[in-house]
Amino acid sequence: MEYTSPWMNAELEGFRDAVRRFVETEIVPNQEHWRKQQHVDRAVWHKGGEMGILLADIPEQYGGSGGSFAHQSVVFEELGYAGDMAFGIHVHAIVAHYILNQGTEEQKLRYLPKLASGEMVAAIAMSEPGAGSDLKGIRTTAIAGDSGYKVNGSKTFISNGYLADLILVVVKTDPAAGSKGVSLLLLETKNNPGFRVGRILEKVGQKGQDTCELFFDDAHVPLGNVLGGVEGKGFAQLMTELPYERTILGVAGVAAIERALKLTLEHTKERKAFGQALFDMQNTRFVLAEIKTEATIARIFIDRCIDDMITGRMDTVQASMAKYWISDLQCKVIDQCVQLFGGYGYMLEYPIAQMYVDARVQRIYGGANEIMKEIIARSL
Repeated sequence: MEYTSPWMNAELEGFRDAVRRFVETEIVPNQEHWRKQQHVDRAVWHKGGEMGILLADIPEQYGGSGGSFAHQSVVFEELGYAGDMAFGIHVHAIVAHYILNQGTEEQKLRYLPKLASGEMVAAIAMSEPGAGSDLKGIRTTAIAGDSGYKVNGSKTFISNGYLADLILVVVKTDPAAGSKGVSLLLLETKNNPGFRVGRILEKVGQKGQDTCELFFDDAHVPLGNVLGGVEGKGFAQLMTELPYERTILGVAGVAAIERALKLTLEHTKERKAFGQALFDMQNTRFVLAEIKTEATIARIFIDRCIDDMITGRMDTVQASMAKYWISDLQCKVIDQCVQLFGGYGYMLEYPIAQMYVDARVQRIYGGANEIMKEIIARSL
């Protein structure tokens, strides 16, 4: 009996069909082109906005599609099933949720409709050359003056950094106040001479995704662009919103696991060795049986997480479990699948090889898995 996610319904199936057509038409044919130029084309953001998939779970009053986290999960799953790791819609949605849940009404009305339409592309700038998962160690500062804030410092590993029009920057507005001196600022990149995008970084995988260094040299941010309107709340805002990001990584990870299993089943049933299909060999069958079992467990777990996100029950500990365990499993499963492809599994023209190099960073970004385990351990 085929398993169906309990959060799915007829309306979501119709939405999934539309998203799948969009991905097959606008995403899949461009993947190699985007890998070579190291970023997606601007046009795909406008097309995604027209389709209503950029902010599928943001209320209509702010320009979103008015759906739930289930709708956004469908988008992430379909991108995962297509093997796309270039279209930075995940980060874009994360920034939108910071604004929706933590921003002032003025900030919501100003930015969310532009993010929903694709007029603006969003990024979030946390990591620095000397501070990754340890956000208390950031050194970028924002000093208030009569005309606004002057931001100084640098950020690195910033997804969507090359194309971003709006960047949620983690800064210290009061360097002497520790975590209570951290604020989140909404920085517009256009006509901002103090802001500069560095090179697009040469990554192991996910080469179509524009991951950049960013530099701030008296970059301007209006006084009204502190997220939520009050300084010093940045650390609490980060802790509140990170579960959304980590659940998204879990959703994408399960989609990748399911895709890897599908591709490997097809290959092992077609590929022959020693006079029989690879699938007919006991070792192959046992490995695939293990993967199928683990994929099913992961699917049931992420479905529970999706349901908890929809109903507002998701917490930091469960999101950390989903992020660490699923990303670990994703890397393990894809590695096993590469082995079953043999030499072909090491050729980038085969999707499983691309999945192998794209998967590794899942255990690092969004909070390294070691940090996830520390969060879980503190709850025991």
